[in-house]
Amino acid sequence: MTAQVPVIAIDGPTGSGKGTVSRGLARRLNWHLLDSGALYRLVALAARRRGVSLEDAAGLVSVAETMAVEFSAAGDEEQIMLESQDVTLALRTEDAGMDASQVGAVPEVRAALLERQRGFARAPGLIADGRDMGSVVFPESTLKVFLTAAPEERAERRYKQLREKGIDVSLATLSREIVERDQRDANRSIAPLRPAADARVLDSTGLTAEQVIETVLRWVDEAGLTAGS
Repeated sequence: MTAQVPVIAIDGPTGSGKGTVSRGLARRLNWHLLDSGALYRLVALAARRRGVSLEDAAGLVSVAETMAVEFSAAGDEEQIMLESQDVTLALRTEDAGMDASQVGAVPEVRAALLERQRGFARAPGLIADGRDMGSVVFPESTLKVFLTAAPEERAERRYKQLREKGIDVSLATLSREIVERDQRDANRSIAPLRPAADARVLDSTGLTAEQVIETVLRWVDEAGLTAGS
């Protein structure tokens, strides 16, 4: 990351609303967007399609370094292409999320993706959505936000989101998987899920996405950042 490019890091567990908030901030500020979680989901999906085991660190690194990925806007949503195929919906399943969590625990994969993620920092600025954006990938971020919410509300949000996309899922299963993923991500040896020391923690329980966005925009003003045109 170059010192001239401001970065707002939005970290937090699944269902905390960081994806929706990050997209909203990117639109409001007219900044670039990095969905880092999608990169790990992409590595896992590409690996499975290539017949690479998720336990094969060297194979996963090769996938991370060579997969062809393209992010683009599709209305209020983002479209993600892998090897010229639209995989947006495939990446949003809970299986993809669990695979991403497993892949993200491999130090060699995180190292392989580090520079790729930092390359997204381009003028006028970047909204970086993930789990270790402020603590590892962009430690010099101008503003670091850690979003959280009660586990039951995060499960409800995820359930509604998936159902709206036509994905059949059990709320009870989602609730269990969210707790399991929280524990695994918080206790992993490499880049554990936790707020950066200088992050501003925001509990979004009971708040709408717009309320969270407005709060972060106030922090943006306090940090002296300027919105794009």
